[in-house]
Amino acid sequence: MAADAVLLSGPTAKITARDIEADSLRMPEEMRPQVLQRVSTVQQISANLYVRRVMADEAVKLKLDKDEDVQAALRVARDKVLSDAYLARIDKAHTVDDKAALAQARAAYQAKPDRFKVDEQVRVRHILIEGKDEAARAKAQELVKAARAGANFAELAEKNSIDKGSAARGGDLGLVPRGRTVPPFEAAAYALKNVGDVSDIVETQFGLHIIKLEERKPAGVQAFEEVQDVLVKEVKAKIAQDARVAEAEKIGATGKPDAQAIEAFAATHGPKK
Repeated sequence: MAADAVLLSGPTAKITARDIEADSLRMPEEMRPQVLQRVSTVQQISANLYVRRVMADEAVKLKLDKDEDVQAALRVARDKVLSDAYLARIDKAHTVDDKAALAQARAAYQAKPDRFKVDEQVRVRHILIEGKDEAARAKAQELVKAARAGANFAELAEKNSIDKGSAARGGDLGLVPRGRTVPPFEAAAYALKNVGDVSDIVETQFGLHIIKLEERKPAGVQAFEEVQDVLVKEVKAKIAQDARVAEAEKIGATGKPDAQAIEAFAATHGPKK
């Protein structure tokens, strides 16, 4: 779509695709695609920007932009926008290629292996039954018997579990580290010894669970391949951040604070005497 495509217009103002893109810069980069692909969200953002733009135009007509406090606020807003653009330019100038970042990531991995230690984990599936009354317990007990008799646990979970998120995956919760689930669930999951074991009924505040052990992963150190994407991202971010800090310190060194003026300003905002 062209940047100047009009998404919303009125008698005196319009909002373009570029306006939406500019407004999205206030969001974390990873969130932008998720937000901007939703039609209802783009409609709401367009409407909000339109109202703001019309109000701003009305303020200019009323000469509110000539007010000294407003002018100071506009300068600060301008500084923020332009300094962010300058920082983005610094980031781009200090972008490291993937090969170099991978080498640095591997060095970071080898330098601090303790960082990548993980405790024992279990991968489990579960079925969650709503309620704790006799009917719920009878249903849960039937499912325990069926699972232990060899019924397909994933199919049982898909058909019977009220935890719809995991039910769609056949009840699979993935690897569950200690401390991730409520204590009764964790105790039952880690008590299962052999792959394929099915628990007795486990009661939690969410209802009644039946748990099946899929995998037991012993404590150890994560392989580099498991963490390399995170480390590469950290390396690139640190290089850019170091460049930002160096530039800020260089610029900051050229400024000379007026201690007396600062004290006087602070005093005007202190308690009234």
